[in-house]
Amino acid sequence: MAWYKEWFGAEYLDLYSHRDRGEAQSHVDFVSELFADNSPRAVLDLACGAGRHTETLRQRGYRALGVDLSLTLLLEPPRLPSVAADMCCLPFSDATFDWVLNFFTSFGYFESEEENFQVLGEVERILTGGGRYLIDLFNRDHVLAHLVPRESRHQDGYDVDIERWFDPRTQRVNKRIRVYAPGREVETFLESVRAYRREEVERDLHRAGLQLDEIFGDFKGGRFGHDSERLILVGKKPT
Repeated sequence: MAWYKEWFGAEYLDLYSHRDRGEAQSHVDFVSELFADNSPRAVLDLACGAGRHTETLRQRGYRALGVDLSLTLLLEPPRLPSVAADMCCLPFSDATFDWVLNFFTSFGYFESEEENFQVLGEVERILTGGGRYLIDLFNRDHVLAHLVPRESRHQDGYDVDIERWFDPRTQRVNKRIRVYAPGREVETFLESVRAYRREEVERDLHRAGLQLDEIFGDFKGGRFGHDSERLILVGKKPT
């Protein structure tokens, strides 16, 4: 079974609890200012997880919908308007959304390059003409320079061992998570995400028919560079 079909459950929520609503609010602040000239009728939070960005968008008055593959995450309170679906085959008509927002490195999950590219094709298909997109990835150079091979944590009554490595053959950053909880067998989960160079994503966006307007290195609007933590690509679907 693909790793992303097993991992995104209760353990994931615990491990990434630091990714909170405050962070989501700063991200939505950035998007609202960046796309201030484009008032959306409908916004898609693509790979929304538990919906912290969807919730913030709706609190700001946007008509936002979340989509994610994980039913566990979608059922987290508060229950928000959302759909369970695969990013490669979104259950929406053409030209449905004015904004498509993809936060927290959820592009590059699939094993094949064609499947990952298909996600961009779906973004192009469901965007209205002139509609905006944002894709938020980790910066490959920064991640590889600061990769911590091993880490142990104790949280919420159980222990977690994390092993990280980069596979140059597949160009993927991998993370193996082992969870040790009292009275339970050891559980092992895997994360594996394609580590894209800026030029690779630029090429694929162009191939998908999406215009790239700007690239940022953080959600404060900083210029993208070698040491940036994020690779944030924003643009539009040509009219």
